[in-house]
Amino acid sequence: MSKKKGFLEFVAGNRFIHILLSILLGFLVGAIFLAIMGLSVGEAYGRLITSVTSLKGFSYVIVYSIPYIVVGLSVAFSFKTGVFNIGAEGQFVMGSMAAAVVGILAGGLPKIVLIPLCFLAAMLAGAIWGVIVGFLKTKWGINEVLSMIMFNWVAFYLSNFIAGIPAIHSDGTAEATKNISDNASTLLSKDLINSLGLCPTANWGILVAIAVTVLVWFIIEKTTLGYELKAVGSNKFAAEYGGINVNRSILTALAISGALAGLGGSLQLMGMGSRISVFSSQEGFGFAGIVVALIGCSNPFGVLIAGIFYGALTFGGSKLNLVGAPTQLINVIVGTVVFFIAISIIFQRLRYIRKPAKPKAPAPDKKANGKEAAEK
Repeated sequence: MSKKKGFLEFVAGNRFIHILLSILLGFLVGAIFLAIMGLSVGEAYGRLITSVTSLKGFSYVIVYSIPYIVVGLSVAFSFKTGVFNIGAEGQFVMGSMAAAVVGILAGGLPKIVLIPLCFLAAMLAGAIWGVIVGFLKTKWGINEVLSMIMFNWVAFYLSNFIAGIPAIHSDGTAEATKNISDNASTLLSKDLINSLGLCPTANWGILVAIAVTVLVWFIIEKTTLGYELKAVGSNKFAAEYGGINVNRSILTALAISGALAGLGGSLQLMGMGSRISVFSSQEGFGFAGIVVALIGCSNPFGVLIAGIFYGALTFGGSKLNLVGAPTQLINVIVGTVVFFIAISIIFQRLRYIRKPAKPKAPAPDKKANGKEAAEK
């Protein structure tokens, strides 16, 4: 085997290399756009890097990454089980609103009780939103992608309706809910934030995200439930033949996936938002979760790293305007990365590249040689 052939086969068969190449191509396309606009690529990317490498900047990255990690785990979990959870956006919205309602109406409860209660309410709301779609699919065969998109909009308008209820709506002029109780907040103490030099919204939600990452990995890789869900995702007909209840597995997968997305919504609210504004458009956390799951190869620990990477891009990209570069450049980079991940089949085709064969010398004609010998 030639060295060239061995390298191409290594690249073709390594998913991590595909992701890395996609990220590099994304930044390359971003650099091309910067050059076309007459902006300095080094200055723009330098600002992007320096804004996330300081202690305070990195603390912002962690805060930004928390909902992306958990929603990414939600989408990755559904990917593993053969379901495309494009409804994570609606589940995220319902989870955050459920946590807000509990955090407002039950604000007098002690912190040790109220925070878990907000988490449970958010997970239950997200799970219900996922199970409804699963029921429509398993009972009547309704396509889950279409129904999830519809339920994203239902969640959007339902959230706006709940935000307008007098007991929930802000007492001031803001078109938003009241702030949740301080007992429902996951923020670190101001003294600790100031002493460490962290960002004002630093919170311990990252610990929850890491714990959920480990839990999702354990469920998928180490439990009978995970084995059944992966079997259904690989081939539902074979799984059914093997005695697995496919419909129940789909409902379970969507319930868990929805609960994770709802939890992501509560972490965003309790650690950074404190209240929910009346939406004028969808925020996009659920769709960002799809990107994170793709970059993380649907591996829980890969999603953890991808979520931090996406958080770094989001926060660092918001600082690009300081050097005259448009903040929308990050959307170009992320979109390009997702595009190349989606067509990574091109990288897999590299294994079929072969060196051009050297032309072989024509074989000697034995009859002609024998005739020449006879003439001599």
